[in-house]
Parts: sequence; C-alpha cells; structure tokens
Amino acid sequence: MQSHDHSTANKAPDTKAKDTDTENHESHNHHGHMIAEFRQKFWISLVLTLPILVLAPMIQSMLGYELGFKGDRYVQFTFASILFFYGGWPFLKGAFEELKKKAPGMMTLIAMAISVAYIYSSVVVFGLEGKTFFWELASLIDIMLLGHWIEMKSVMGASNALQELVKLIPATANRIEESDTKEVPVADLKVGDLIRVKPGEKLPADGVIKEGESRVNESMITGESVPVSKKPGDQVIGGAINEQGALIVEVKHTGEDAYLSKVIGMVSTAQATKSKSQTLADKAASWLFYFALGAGILTLGTWLAIGKSFDFALERMVTVMIISCPHALGLAIPLVVAISTSASAKKGLLIRNRTAFENVRKIDTLLFDKTGTLTKGKFGVTRILPLSPKYKEEDIIRIAASIEQSSEHPIATAIVMKAKEMDLTLSESSDFENMAGKGVRALVDGQKIAVVSPGYLEENNLEAPPESFKDNFETVVFLLENNSILGVIALSDEIRPESKEAVARLKERGIKVMMATGDNSKVAESVSKALELDAFFAEVLPEGKQKIIQDLQSKGNFVAMTGDGVNDAPAIAQANVGIAIGSGTDVAAETADIILVNNNPLDIVDLIRFGTLTHKKMRQNLYWAVGYNVIAVPLAAGVLAPIGFMLSPAIGAILMSLSTVVVAVNAQLLKTKI
Repeated sequence: MQSHDHSTANKAPDTKAKDTDTENHESHNHHGHMIAEFRQKFWISLVLTLPILVLAPMIQSMLGYELGFKGDRYVQFTFASILFFYGGWPFLKGAFEELKKKAPGMMTLIAMAISVAYIYSSVVVFGLEGKTFFWELASLIDIMLLGHWIEMKSVMGASNALQELVKLIPATANRIEESDTKEVPVADLKVGDLIRVKPGEKLPADGVIKEGESRVNESMITGESVPVSKKPGDQVIGGAINEQGALIVEVKHTGEDAYLSKVIGMVSTAQATKSKSQTLADKAASWLFYFALGAGILTLGTWLAIGKSFDFALERMVTVMIISCPHALGLAIPLVVAISTSASAKKGLLIRNRTAFENVRKIDTLLFDKTGTLTKGKFGVTRILPLSPKYKEEDIIRIAASIEQSSEHPIATAIVMKAKEMDLTLSESSDFENMAGKGVRALVDGQKIAVVSPGYLEENNLEAPPESFKDNFETVVFLLENNSILGVIALSDEIRPESKEAVARLKERGIKVMMATGDNSKVAESVSKALELDAFFAEVLPEGKQKIIQDLQSKGNFVAMTGDGVNDAPAIAQANVGIAIGSGTDVAAETADIILVNNNPLDIVDLIRFGTLTHKKMRQNLYWAVGYNVIAVPLAAGVLAPIGFMLSPAIGAILMSLSTVVVAVNAQLLKTKI
C-alpha cells in the first residue's frame, strides 16, 4: 500500500508570499533602472569617444589621414577625463565595494584597466615620454558599458518573459452569488468562491472543477502543447484557456499563492542564486586580478632588467593591465543562467536550486516514488469485500469514505469518489488520526474505525483473509473495528504509458533506476517487472525512503529522488538532487531542488539533458573567457618580442571585443538545444 500519509502540501504564509512578491517587484524595477542607466551612459560615452578617436594618432595612421593642431592632446585629455569619470563611474564604484569587502573581482579588474590607461595617458600629456592610451581607454569603457547593458537586458528579458505570465490572468471573473452571476475584479476573489468560466475564456484563478467538462489549454503555463481534458474534481490553473464546455470552478488559490505567482517567484530566485560555476567565475576574476597585477609588475621589472628604458617598460606594463579586463568572463555565466532558467520554465521545469540543476549530470542512481509518478496516481475501487454479515458493500464504502473524505491521498480520493458514484450519504467523523504509512482512523457513528494497510495487519498479528488479494496490481486496504476486519477494499493504479520509455532512456544513460513505495510487495514487484527496474523497495514508510537514499549515498552513489514533494519530503531533502513531480498548485514542494510541472517521468530525461547542456555551456564560456586572458596577457607583456611580435593595446581591445561576442553567441546557442 502506498504510504498512507494525509498531510497536504506546505503553504507559505500570505505575508511571506507578499514579501517575496514585493522583493521580486523591487528587483524587477532595480534591473529596469540599471538598464536605463547603462544604456544612457553607453550612448553619451560613445559621443564623447568620437573626438578622441578622430584625434588618435593610431586611428589616423590606420585610416590614412592627418589631423593635428596645437593642444590637440589637451582636447583628448578633456574628453577622456569626462568619459573616465562619467562612463567609468559604475566600475570605479563597483571596485570600491569589492575592495572594501577584500574580494577583488570583475569590477576591480575593469576599474584597474581603465584607471591605468587614464592615469598613464594623463601623465604622458603633462610631460612623461611615451604615447597616450586615450582611445583604448574610450573603447574599453564603451565595450564594458555595452556588455553590461547586454547582460542586464538578457537577465531582464528572461524576467520579463516570466512577468508576461501574469498578463495571462484576466482582469475580471464571473462570480456566482446565490442564483446570480456577478462580474467582479479578480483581486476580489476569495478561496471558496464559485466562478463560471465560459468556453473561450481564460481561467481567472487556480481551482477545482465542480461542474462541467471541457478541454483546457495550459500550454503557456505548463509547456504541454495538447489541451487537457478536465472533469469535476480536476484542478485547473489560472491563466489557462477553457476551450470547450462551460465550467463552474471553486477557487483554491489567489494572488501571491496562485500557481503563476509561485512560478515567477521560484524562477526569479533561481536566477538570482549563484551556482558553483558562477562562484567559480567570480573566483576566476579575483585570481585574474592578481594575475594581471603580478604580470604587469613582472613585465615592468623584466624590461627594466634587460636594459629597456623606463618609458618603454611602463608602456608594456600599462598594455598588459589594460587588456586584462575580462568582460567575456563577466558575461560567461549570467547569460547562460538567464537563458537556461527561462527556457526550462517554458518547458515545465522549475529550477529552485541552480547548483542542483547543474549537478543532474552526475546522477547515477534515480529513486522513484510509485504512485502518481510511475503510475497515474488515480486509484479506482475495483473490489469491495464485506467480511461481516452486518455489512453490505455500500456500508463498507460509506464508513471508509466518511473517514477519508477530508484527505487528499489518492487512495482516499478513490474511496470517496466510489461513495459518490454509489450516491451514499457520508457520516461526520471525529478524532481523526493519521498513522504514517500504515493508515488512518477516526470515530464514525460512535465507533472507532480504521482504514489500514496489509503492513498494519502484519505488525499487529492480524491475518488477512486469503480472498483479500486477487491481482498483483491491486492495492488492498482493510476496514477495522477493534482489530476485527469488517471488509476489504481493493484499488488499482494504472502505470503511466511514458514510464517504460523514461526508465529505458535513463538506463541508456547508465543510470540505475529504482522504486521505493509504501505499497505491498506484490504490487511493487509487478510494477518493477513491467518497467524493468533495477531494484524496488516495498511497504516503505516516508522516513524509510530517506534511509534507502542514505544507504545508497554511503556506497558512493549520486542519488536523485523523485516524488510528490509531500509524503516524500524527507527523501527529497536527503537526495543529492530532489525532484518534485506535480501539476497545478501541487508544485509548491518546499524541499525540492527542481519541480516538474507535468506528471511525466519523461521530463526527468529532459531535465538531465538540459542540466548537462547548461553546465557544458558555462564551462565552454569560462574556458574561452579565461583562455583569452591567459594568451593575451603574455603577448601584451612581450614574450614574443624576440621574434618581433608585440601585441598593441588596440589589437588587445579588438580581441577582447571578439571574446565577448563569442561568449554571448555561445550562450544564445543554448536556446536551440533546450
């Protein structure tokens, strides 16, 4: 029997949800302000750059013209000074913050490069022998501003794509009030309200269908392209389109507690969370700062030691420190994060933990829950067997349903549904008690009645009648009164058609696929054989699944756990990668790293592929960005001077720009593979 746990999904308090929504809104506004600031600074800096470029001797030489006049260096100095303090201010400010924390990184590197270029060139203008780097300074600032603008637009674009989901919710709803229907603002809807949704209308809130049948298009929300058939008792998501019949829906979630709001909150959090690869990029920038600083000092000392003039040695040092600015490194991870997070969300994969997402490539063992994951999770009562002459079939179902009516467990739902089909009137129950993994009990009609698993009978030395078990695919529960078996209820749960393909494809990747279930061993064995699993564990309590994972991990396995995020919470939290499967409002599994919106095990195959691709892109970008500096800095220092090659700051700046473009394009290519 499936672990008979009647707890429901954890709901975040309204205040927490509102705080999260406020934070997301403020973060969104902050990004918008920063984009506008960098855009403005870029265009103004570009205008300030034009006279500097026109007067630069190197540009004149390259384009074959001459333009010079007395004091032209001072004109360049004036424009460069404005550009340095205006366009370079974000980087100078950022460097100050990093150094204050004793953690030099990306901004420190940029600030170092532009400061060295400006200070050195200014000293040259006022007397030092050498050449100015004003046009290199200008190009560096312009490139950095453009790069940051592009980066923020990419992140903002992903965020905007999520914000667009909010627009799916209509402004008004048709609320049923007594015998009339009244159009009210969606914001006025409360949990428990009944709303009427006509064919072609969007659902204004999350809820459960009370009356009517239809096909609902949830493609913009779940990624599932085929409209889903819906009937009374089924959940619906706010924003989905009711394509056919009229529906009456009971509102279950509104505002910040609604599915779309949670999706936006989860993905925004994931975008803001640094993964190990992103932390590595920050560390690389820190190392590169010391590398560039050390290389610059070494360059100066080496050239002076071999007899070159101070002016020449200083110029080489300045060149090294200018081209060490690693803007490509700054773009390497954020672009991939923005793209992969938003693209995955559109495919129905909600990433709550970036590191776990990248780590899916390491999974070698996958443990599945059975009910609702490998199977459809929609039990139906197949047999009712009274064992007392006082009770008929309808009595057994009526009493069991009276206990189970407040539960959302699949077994409970099936028993209550059977009672409705039989048009039975249920009794009120009290003193309800949930026996995790064993069953439930309550007081019904003055009697203490329990609905229990075969494991409970065995634990209490009670013998199940031989006729209780008929089919290996059946799940059997027993109705007890004072340890006397009143009747048997048998249910069955159909294996998902996608499960066999998912298991086969996972095994092709070299992943061991196992199942842990609270169901009896006969049912578990039948499912295991049908799906060709590597192993199965039956009649396992929720905490038992956690122990199984601990045992697997102790043997060196990298384990992923896939379950409903409620009963399986301890196991999901214990796993190296915790995956919650659940559609609609069930996605709010607090312990999961990753949530699959659709109840489809094949999505796990896509998840592993997406996570592997994302990590690969991050690494590619990191290698490219760091590789540019590793090669360009020694060339700028003059390691190839003995064979007549010296890398100029101009060529270094061009290479840096190309490096940035390569990283950006490579990140965009991820869209074509997810």
